[in-house]
Amino acid sequence: MTKKKINNVRTKIDEIDTKLLYLLNQRAEIVLDLAKEKIKKGLKLYDPEREKEIFVRMTEKNPGPLAPEAIVRLFERIIDESRSLERVKVYNKSESDSE
Repeated sequence: MTKKKINNVRTKIDEIDTKLLYLLNQRAEIVLDLAKEKIKKGLKLYDPEREKEIFVRMTEKNPGPLAPEAIVRLFERIIDESRSLERVKVYNKSESDSE
């Protein structure tokens, strides 16, 4: 592969990364809105069954080449960061408060 082709591929990766960043932040905003509504209604924020549903749905929709286990790990990270965001933004706790 020539240097030019490598740079073209890297440009495509950068564009995808930018889209992922936008989508992750959009998801985070929705998570915060949902958390606020759950608190108003006295519902628990943590729902382990919902997490399992996400993992199953995403692994079923996964066309590859990422392995199902990789998809679960990625979504575990996304969900973990969502919980951290809820603690900071909804409960006004710093990251160090949760350790």
